[in-house]
Amino acid sequence: MRLQDEPEIQAQINIVPMIDVIFAILTFFIMSTLFLTRSEGLSVNLPQSQSAQTQPKAPITITIDAKGQLAVNRKPTQLQALNGELRQLAQPNQEALVIVNADKSVNHGQVVSVMDVVRQLPNARLAIATQRE
Repeated sequence: MRLQDEPEIQAQINIVPMIDVIFAILTFFIMSTLFLTRSEGLSVNLPQSQSAQTQPKAPITITIDAKGQLAVNRKPTQLQALNGELRQLAQPNQEALVIVNADKSVNHGQVVSVMDVVRQLPNARLAIATQRE
């Protein structure tokens, strides 16, 4: 039984909390995809070149940062151990592309020393990373 003086309440669906949840999920997916980007080298300030060419993705990247520290595929190493690490990473009887990412403030002699070690690797192609002007 209903009382005559009670007004009938119309049913409503409040979508504002649903919009908040959808924006929270969207924000989560956007932020998570930002962390999925992969960087091949350490942060270095590359020299510029007008004749720079894009190379295919290299399986071996040697980075020399501004302090002169070496890293092979983002793993810190020393010059004396570089030859052994390159031989482990290179596939036998296949051409290996080795890219040297050297900061422009690095001593030229250190870059030449790294290049000399790379040239001792059989079937190695050497590339020097630069930044297009």
